[in-house]
Amino acid sequence: MNTGHLFRAAALAAAVLLALAPVAAARPAAAADELPPGWVLNEFGPLGPADRDLLVRVRLAGLWEAPAGQQAQERAGDQRIKDIGHHLMTDHLKLDVEVRRVAAKLGVALPDKPSPEQQGWLDEFSALRGDAYDRVWVARLRAAHGKVFGVVAGVRSGTRNQVIREFAQQAVTVVMKHMTLLESSGLVDYGSLPTAPAPAAAPVPAARNRVGGPPQPLIWLVLVAALAVGTVTAARVWRPR
Repeated sequence: MNTGHLFRAAALAAAVLLALAPVAAARPAAAADELPPGWVLNEFGPLGPADRDLLVRVRLAGLWEAPAGQQAQERAGDQRIKDIGHHLMTDHLKLDVEVRRVAAKLGVALPDKPSPEQQGWLDEFSALRGDAYDRVWVARLRAAHGKVFGVVAGVRSGTRNQVIREFAQQAVTVVMKHMTLLESSGLVDYGSLPTAPAPAAAPVPAARNRVGGPPQPLIWLVLVAALAVGTVTAARVWRPR
């Protein structure tokens, strides 16, 4: 085979390799028997423990925050707190309809009453009225929203399930709105809120767990193609004249 034929053959091989690179680099869809314990696979993608926990937490939030919002309209001393309570009540009633719809779709069981801690907050509110009510009401609800925000945002960031991803997006929006409203009251004691966790040292990822950049199969295919073209180019340069 002369150099011209060799060059054309190598160029064709390189083109074929590059065309097949996306196929080789693509990750196969997760199979049900490959999932970790506690995970299930449905038509919307893998569903994990954190996904189910999100639905439970949002349902629990609605079971106490909607009544708390309604109660604030009757017991609060400041009109701003009454208005915030109205927003919390109406938003959670709408979100509760959505979380029950999503849970039914994904086969996730939901609670039907607040947790003992949440019920304790409602009982605490019932013993107060006026300015004292306003301060305690804002403190309990702002702290609760701060805790659930981290959960919702984490699931929104990492879920593999399409339905959960869409629902988490709605929940993030609602929680952020409520935190902003509560803070607008001027009654939030920021010094009493938990501080953000200290940043952890970033571990050096193993080669097989690398994040970012082109996939390894693609890198190897490009190297092979470059080697083929380089070999032919060298042959053309050094061929006898």
